[in-house]
Amino acid sequence: MDILLAHGYFLNEDPKERKVMRPYPPLGLLYLSSHLKAKGFDVGVFDATFRRREEFSELLRRERPPAVGLSCNLMTKGSALSMMREARACGAFVIAGGPDPPYYAEEYLACGADAVVVGEGERTLEDLLQKGMGGLDAIQGLVYREADGRIVRTPARGLIEDLDPQPFPDRAAVDIARYLQAWRGRHGVGAVSLICSRGCPYTCAWCSRSVYGETHRRRSPRNVADEVERIVADYRPDTLWYADDVFTIHHRWLFDYANELKQRNLYVPFECISRADRLNEPVIRTLADMGCNRLWIGSESGSQRVLDAMDRRVTVEQVREMTRLLGRYGIQTGMFIMLGYEGEEVEDLEATVEHLKRSSPDLFLTTVSYPIKGTPYYKTVEDRIVARGAWADRTDRDLEVGGRHSRRFYDFAARWMQGEVAVHKQLQSPRRSFLRLAKGFVNAKVGRMGMRLS
Repeated sequence: MDILLAHGYFLNEDPKERKVMRPYPPLGLLYLSSHLKAKGFDVGVFDATFRRREEFSELLRRERPPAVGLSCNLMTKGSALSMMREARACGAFVIAGGPDPPYYAEEYLACGADAVVVGEGERTLEDLLQKGMGGLDAIQGLVYREADGRIVRTPARGLIEDLDPQPFPDRAAVDIARYLQAWRGRHGVGAVSLICSRGCPYTCAWCSRSVYGETHRRRSPRNVADEVERIVADYRPDTLWYADDVFTIHHRWLFDYANELKQRNLYVPFECISRADRLNEPVIRTLADMGCNRLWIGSESGSQRVLDAMDRRVTVEQVREMTRLLGRYGIQTGMFIMLGYEGEEVEDLEATVEHLKRSSPDLFLTTVSYPIKGTPYYKTVEDRIVARGAWADRTDRDLEVGGRHSRRFYDFAARWMQGEVAVHKQLQSPRRSFLRLAKGFVNAKVGRMGMRLS
């Protein structure tokens, strides 16, 4: 084995994730695996999702891989750091990559990594395995520590411009059947994920772009349809999850892709994410024809003032209009709502509740904003960030912003928001509308007798 690729998402250790039970394979690692295998390297993959930590330890002792690459994000940081130390203790050269390490490279190096990959990892790992661990200064896109303790950052590596020649994710390296089983056991349908593009050109101030940058690179419709065809043949999923940041960003591409699927008689229901300003009736009609059953919109707030502060470049009315239009075409809408953004006041929260009532999405999820290092939002509040505890024991999600309401306040706000919208929906349901009409009719009839229904 030339390299072992791994991640630290142990599903069985997270009660909240087990309750949600929507696991997907680690596409980033699987892209790395297929790329390196295509270049002739012997690659192992440790998919932690359904595994135990002891199994990683046993694999290290049994295989003694010369290099271990660990993908790290906010959810998996704690596990990843522990796995790094263990891999290094077994003599492996440890490489950290993913969205979290680039802005905390020195900290990752101090906690067990020998090198940190900045940006896309395929070509950087390829170079590293070809040139060996002794020539790191000649490899673009790395941060590492010299023997004298000096931190070295090599020149940035250019992004992969043409994605079509890249091999599909190495799904054979993980147990896709286990993922489908978990989905079907909880939700009644089995889901497989894929991405059609890399990068997002939008400017949302709180969003991290540490891996794919601010560019937008899209695979051809034919290339994506080829992958869907293979997924259907190999796994027979009930639904797909297009994990792109903005699935409908390029309208001509979407129409061509829909036509490509139609010509191949490929029809698989799916979910995706988009923005209200990248939707219109022809796009929504096309999504419905393709089998889209739910589309997630990053609504974030019902206050235009807050949206403008986020640099979302979308209006509240656009979100409402597109949510209503999606409903008319039979597509459910899911919304992401963010509380506690810089400058948000109680009246902004009230505006968000009103927005949810008027938009009436099928479901919405709330989160409290947190400053991710490297983002404009982080820079805005940097002088007021309160970091409690050691770096290794926390993530950016644990950072607090001085002068903002307490976590307890936002917990209450989220529950209040859910309750207000739920009651509103109940009162607007057809059955309740009928009861209100019936009660009014009866009251009118019996009013002359001095009676009234409560």
